[in-house]
Amino acid sequence: MSAIEVIGFGALNMDLIHNVKRILSDGEAVVTDYCLAPGGSAANTIYGLAKLGVKTGFLGVVGDDEEGRMLLEDFRSVGVNTKQIRTKKAKTGATFCLTDKGGRRAIYVLPGANSLLESDDIDLGYISQAKILHLSSFADEGQLRIQKGLIERIPLSIKVSFAPGSIYAAKGMDCLAPIIKRTNILFLNREEVEELTGEDFRPGAQRCLDAGCQMVAVTLGKGIRKGNTRATCYLVSSEGEYMIEAKKAKRKPGVDTIGAGDAFVTGFLYGFLRGMDTGECGNLGNMVATLSTTKIGARAGLPTLQELGQLYQQPL
Repeated sequence: MSAIEVIGFGALNMDLIHNVKRILSDGEAVVTDYCLAPGGSAANTIYGLAKLGVKTGFLGVVGDDEEGRMLLEDFRSVGVNTKQIRTKKAKTGATFCLTDKGGRRAIYVLPGANSLLESDDIDLGYISQAKILHLSSFADEGQLRIQKGLIERIPLSIKVSFAPGSIYAAKGMDCLAPIIKRTNILFLNREEVEELTGEDFRPGAQRCLDAGCQMVAVTLGKGIRKGNTRATCYLVSSEGEYMIEAKKAKRKPGVDTIGAGDAFVTGFLYGFLRGMDTGECGNLGNMVATLSTTKIGARAGLPTLQELGQLYQQPL
């Protein structure tokens, strides 16, 4: 069997998704739909890469329950290597997700078994075969310390991609510095980079570069108007900066945006692995993110390689 190209390391959760008419700060509203779907930021990205044919694996913990078995089976259905996912006597992690027609979200995390991950659960030999280690957040400090320790031990030949999400971004630059300085590609949305650095996305991204990471990709949600175009992603590295424009694609209106950022990472890393230039990696990220919003849940809309190729209009 060929070596694993990308290994993910982050929380494994079941998402309890509730569609509502609007997100409230106080009051009462009707739930219009509900579903249970596999989730977890790095887990969604790894699932998406596997669906595109990339050899992937994962480090994490599920509970010894039906939800844990569902998460493992979902990974296996697309060929993710699950040998380093531990099963422990606890409830599998869960998130309570609210999403409205405008694409606004509110997500509450119950970490469950994720908080039982220990340093002894990590097999350095397993990680060392990978080209990329992709990190996302945990709810508890103990697992963040494990990630910081791991970053110092992995071979320099392994590239690191990091999607801190809002939980880690709220901890600030000083807390995340040991990971950021070893990161090759840092993935954030506009709100996260502002939360992390206290600055707007351009100076905030530059601050992350100054802290040691090699490239920053900032997704811009509904985008920034530039004349007749709309930029949905900002990319910057020592080689320069790019504004990635949204490309028109025939699709039904978006169902929800849960997991869209993880889907962007999927497309970007696929292009990166295949040697595409930075701009094309950004375009692929946009396309996968667009497709992911056409169905409920973080993974249901993720494309096969054939589906992505049809939208890209070139062989991949």
